[in-house]
Amino acid sequence: MTPENLLLRPPHTQYCTLGCPILDAVLGGGIPCNSITELVSESGCGKTQLSLQLLFTAQLPRRLNGLAGSSLYIYSEFSFPNRRLNQLVESFRSSHPILFASYRDPRDYIFTRDCQTAHDLLDVLLLLESRLKNPKQTGLDIKLIVIDSIAALFRSEFENNAGDLKRRSSLFFKISSVLKSHAKRFGIAVVVTNQVVDLFDGNEEGSGVRVGNLEWLYTSGRRVCPALGLSWANCVNSRVFLSRREVVEGVENQLPDGDCSGFDKKEKRRELHVVFAPHLPYSSCEFVIRKEGVFGVER
Repeated sequence: MTPENLLLRPPHTQYCTLGCPILDAVLGGGIPCNSITELVSESGCGKTQLSLQLLFTAQLPRRLNGLAGSSLYIYSEFSFPNRRLNQLVESFRSSHPILFASYRDPRDYIFTRDCQTAHDLLDVLLLLESRLKNPKQTGLDIKLIVIDSIAALFRSEFENNAGDLKRRSSLFFKISSVLKSHAKRFGIAVVVTNQVVDLFDGNEEGSGVRVGNLEWLYTSGRRVCPALGLSWANCVNSRVFLSRREVVEGVENQLPDGDCSGFDKKEKRRELHVVFAPHLPYSSCEFVIRKEGVFGVER
């Protein structure tokens, strides 16, 4: 790095649409290539739903803000969600018929791999390089890599002692280094999902250091922090936090005799927050999960 390098304008970055203009606007155009974007939330907030949606939008042509390529989905916690994927296929069949032109099935351009350990993930990523170099020969023109979830790989394999924490951090940097290398060399968008842990005073997962735009992260009425700690936070380029909360609304129910009896109606609200990103200020939006996909909500 020289002083002259700092004056050079960064190359144009391609973005992958999330399939919703509201979500794209919050993220400055979508998920950026050449870097790692982390989706962090508690279970049930929508990080896997967004990840599956990206498997289809990445196949869209560039004029529609897609990446015109295939995807690799690496899963570590549960079996691959085929049922949900098939639901999204039917949704995209009507909203993006271009994906089905000439009897094309977008599921043929989604490659999946099960990984149960962090070392297994590193081996897969290292083997992937030779295949990415020759996409025409291998048929793997991969432009999106999704890892769902990164936390499950590390939290089950390492104990909470000094020796294991040091080995864990070393593996963090090896994996993130390979991912960033693939992303920059081959113009790939990398998305990893992460879990959260409840944050209490003295919680060892939390470092006490503020990371990003939000002083605290809240979901379901609880204060939380991303799993894997500060070392992993330094391995990703952008962090997006998905939260949910219950909203109680008073609703009047008019009975047949004219009497009005008030009752409370509870509904879940989900929100997306940009915690940190090199190209974005803090921003947020509400979103909903429907059978057709994930969509932002106008405020």
